[in-house]
Amino acid sequence: MQAFSSDGVRINFIDIPARNGDGRPVLLIHGFASNHAVNWVNTMWTTTLGRAGYRVIALDNRGHGQSEKLYDPAAYTTANMAEDARRLLDHLDIERAAVIGYSMGARNTARLTVLHPERVAAAVLGGLGIHLVDGDGLPTAIAEAMEASSLEDLTDPNQRMFRAFAQQTGSDLRALAACIRGSRGGALTRAEVAAIAMPVLVAVGSRDPIAGSGEALAALLPHGRFLEIPGRDHNLAVGDKAHKQGVLAFFSEVYPAA
Repeated sequence: MQAFSSDGVRINFIDIPARNGDGRPVLLIHGFASNHAVNWVNTMWTTTLGRAGYRVIALDNRGHGQSEKLYDPAAYTTANMAEDARRLLDHLDIERAAVIGYSMGARNTARLTVLHPERVAAAVLGGLGIHLVDGDGLPTAIAEAMEASSLEDLTDPNQRMFRAFAQQTGSDLRALAACIRGSRGGALTRAEVAAIAMPVLVAVGSRDPIAGSGEALAALLPHGRFLEIPGRDHNLAVGDKAHKQGVLAFFSEVYPAA
């Protein structure tokens, strides 16, 4: 991995050249308690995009993976995490890129399109539907799950799911608790969504209750499209074959590799 300083915060990332030369860049932003490897490498996204002719960049969000761990919730606003992505593009001298985000990463992607629309050629919001505008992110109960003495102390299914996943990925539980608390309140307004001018694909699993309606969000976007990922819940949709095929078809129209 490589690393750079995003306004004093160390952010680690990978940068994989296209297999057949200079491909157009795609930036990948992972979800809560995950990291670039779990979300994008292990699921073969990096391989799929590389074979399609794209240059693939994926970061570990602050507080996640190999990036710096911070324990002040104020460090984890959606705007701060979106700026990490923008500064990574600056660091790599990339003027514009397509951006794929999943779950929390989709919130960061959406905020990036609002703050710096000139840097985003096309966007994919995975695992996030209308809750982008009518929700505040994961509940504080998930932060409490990170702070529990052990997984066995938790009885709520959602708390148990997120705590087990965080342990599986070897995450810093204290940093994740701060992330939950600091990233809440990052919803976009309907006016902000209506002003997003680039093509956006909203991709949500048909069995995902966490995201909210993908169709409803796509309908608010001027150039929005909806992709249903059949039979998949929030956790399994990210690496699904239909998800990858849908994104490649979308990019072939709005952001071809060559």
